[in-house]
Amino acid sequence: MSVLVVGLSHRTAPVPVLERVTVAEPDLPKVLGQLLAAPSVSEAMVLSTCNRVEVYAVVESFHGGMSEVVEVLAQHAQIEPQALYEHFYVHYAAAAVEHLFSVAAGLDSMVVGESQILGQLRGAYAAADEAGTVGKTVHELTQNALRVGKRVHAETGIDHAGASVVSEALGDAEAELGTLVGKRALLVGAGAMGGLAAAHLRRAGIGEVVIANRTQANGVRLATSLKAEGVPATAVDLGALAVEIDLADIVFACTGSIGLTVRADMIGKRSRPLVMCDLGLPKDVDPAAAELPNVRVVDLETLQRRLSDAPAGQDARLAATLVADEVKAYLAGQRSAEVTPTVTALRKRAAEVVDAELLRLDSRLPELDAATRGELAKTVRRVVDKLLHTPTVRVKELASAPGGTGYAEALRELFGLDPQTPGAVSQTKSSVDGETR
Repeated sequence: MSVLVVGLSHRTAPVPVLERVTVAEPDLPKVLGQLLAAPSVSEAMVLSTCNRVEVYAVVESFHGGMSEVVEVLAQHAQIEPQALYEHFYVHYAAAAVEHLFSVAAGLDSMVVGESQILGQLRGAYAAADEAGTVGKTVHELTQNALRVGKRVHAETGIDHAGASVVSEALGDAEAELGTLVGKRALLVGAGAMGGLAAAHLRRAGIGEVVIANRTQANGVRLATSLKAEGVPATAVDLGALAVEIDLADIVFACTGSIGLTVRADMIGKRSRPLVMCDLGLPKDVDPAAAELPNVRVVDLETLQRRLSDAPAGQDARLAATLVADEVKAYLAGQRSAEVTPTVTALRKRAAEVVDAELLRLDSRLPELDAATRGELAKTVRRVVDKLLHTPTVRVKELASAPGGTGYAEALRELFGLDPQTPGAVSQTKSSVDGETR
């Protein structure tokens, strides 16, 4: 049994597809039940946010598990499975562990380092646990991911990575416009990055903010928040982009949708400077806009390259290193744990042999007094324990390396342990390294 991740996000799917696949809270029990009913799936958890939908499943086989998970998601979205395949990303076994740890650390977020994902992951686990789809593997994996996420935020400054990108973009805008005080800003997108940009614009003394978002309710929510902070703000539909761009001094585009949101033909002739900060991943702004007179385009790729040696970039790299170390330790622990049943079976076999020999000694030397018999028993058991100590300790150490479970197989062969006996089999349901046994 191995862990399989099947997901789609703002990086791989257009907004309409992502919205259809998104699993709302009331639908979670039904979808989780359908996943668990699939023949190849023994555990399942669904992480569904505004930017991603991911299924974490413990499956018997890769192809069977993937097909069944996609079928459930397609049925929920009322889309043909073949129409979804091009938008999915898939991680299996060790890669699945690495992905979840990276997600929990905020390394896979639209705003790198955002900590909201930790709460969303806790909610996904709680929903799966309540639905009865959590087993040992999903429990251990999720709890470790949450611990890793908290550790990354505690030991690095990754929380500031997204803020650094916005600050750098604002610096470019101020250099171009002279000042942001009293200027008019247009936010295209009201997600995490949009909220971050709004907060920075407020602190920079922006005069007015207009928010254009696909889901207008989210735009209204952000506008209300800004107005409560004393900044004039309104929410408009994406259909008003051309008009609002013409009125704006600075544009922050950060929808995260597939395809360009701001086309070059939406920008009219400018008599005054316009700074367009494209923080979308993938790009929101048509690259051709940079060729227009009085238009300056600042994109995410340029900003991140510029910040790569800054503290924020260093923190992101440190976080990635920490995650890699945690993944390695987790997988090593899993492999070592898989050997435990074999070691237990070996010690049980040794104890049975000792007991049988002591019983035979009793029948041959019935005249032995209880004290002598007791000392002999202690001596024999002590000798056996010492003989087994080194090989059992070493096999656990060796098993922690990739491919190390072969040492457990050697033990079973050498000591004649029955591989069909549950206590002697190293394969467990908590396996995540994907090796075939």
